[in-house]
Amino acid sequence: MNTRQNTSRITRRGGKESKMGYDLAIGDRSHSSWSLRGWLLFAQGGIAVTTHSGRLYSPDFARLMGAFAPARLAPALRLPEGQVIGETLAIAETLAERHPEARLWPEDATARAVARWISAEMHAGFGALRNHCPMNLRRSYSDCAPPAPVLEDLARIEQLWGLARGQFGAGGPWLFGRWSAADAFYAPVAARIAGHNLSVGPVAAAYVATTLADPAFCHWRAEALAEGPDQPFYKRDWPTRPWPGPAA
Repeated sequence: MNTRQNTSRITRRGGKESKMGYDLAIGDRSHSSWSLRGWLLFAQGGIAVTTHSGRLYSPDFARLMGAFAPARLAPALRLPEGQVIGETLAIAETLAERHPEARLWPEDATARAVARWISAEMHAGFGALRNHCPMNLRRSYSDCAPPAPVLEDLARIEQLWGLARGQFGAGGPWLFGRWSAADAFYAPVAARIAGHNLSVGPVAAAYVATTLADPAFCHWRAEALAEGPDQPFYKRDWPTRPWPGPAA
């Protein structure tokens, strides 16, 4: 299989390093928002994983996913016993069940229910934002001329973030105080807001800044910048500006 491999053993939050063999298929780090979500679950949970990357829209990616069949999209996870799991929500729940020490969901039952709700809404929604503002960790635009449907998505995102921060966020800067799987689901959303210079209120802006400064996110972006070259599919002819977060 002609794919690039990288073994990640990040234990930032005190989670136990897994001695089992997880394999994670990912696409381009610059553009594959779902791959970022899946990888963050391992990185922030301190769970060891070997990543296998393939370039989107190329035979390289087709070969990668052929090795992770019957999953069709990245990320896809192969469990130590050989079973393949697709879809990021399923990956999150599987890891939370197998690694309770990683504390991927909030401990409080009510907060946990809300975290799952807003993650599921993100998983299924915000199509206007996704289509108009694809994730591109290589560029930042000063003006992407967001149409009304994108602004409506932003308003809903701010409502959900405000709910989480207002009711459950007192213990830290993340949506539910400490980092949780909900933050993995919204990390690419924060990257889109930053990368496309979308206007949000102070609560959302602070959360975007927290995401951009997170060491795990910065690590992923540094690897994205080293991958190259740009994917033409994600190019937009908008005026650019410097990346608004820390340098990778």
